[in-house]
Amino acid sequence: MIRYQLRCDKAHGFESWFRDSAAYDALVKVGEVACPVCGSTKVEKQLMAPAIAKPTESAPATAGSDQAMAVAGEQLRQLRELRRQIEANADYVGPAFAEEARKIHYGEADPRSIYGETSGEDAKALREEGIDIAVVPWVPTADN
Repeated sequence: MIRYQLRCDKAHGFESWFRDSAAYDALVKVGEVACPVCGSTKVEKQLMAPAIAKPTESAPATAGSDQAMAVAGEQLRQLRELRRQIEANADYVGPAFAEEARKIHYGEADPRSIYGETSGEDAKALREEGIDIAVVPWVPTADN
C-alpha cells in the first residue's frame, strides 16, 4: 500500500491510500479519486517526505482501500444530489425553520416543503410535537 498527499484544483489538501502507484494513476484517469471536501476529481499528488519503515514495523492494518475511496466519493455525490433536489423543490426559510414548520403544521401557513437551520433542541421539540422533519448532512456543492 502507498499513501499519497493529494490536492484538488480548489486547493483542498487530503490524503488517500492506494494499492500502488499504478492503481492511483488508473483511478485518477477515470475520475474515481475525488476531493472529500468539494468532490472535484481534478487531483494531483503533492510533494511528500518518504516514510521508511523500520525493520520491526509493518504496514498499517487499517489502511484505506481504493474501493473505500470510490464508495465515499459515491456517497458524497448522492448527498450533493439530495441537496440539489431539496434546493430545487423546497423554500429556504433559514434560521426560522422551527417557527415556520410549526406554522405549517398548525395550519397558520400554507403547506409546502421547507428547509433551513435549527438547533438540535428545537429539532427534538418539533418531533415531540408530532412534526415530521429530517436532518440532512449539508455537504458543499461541487462548485464550492
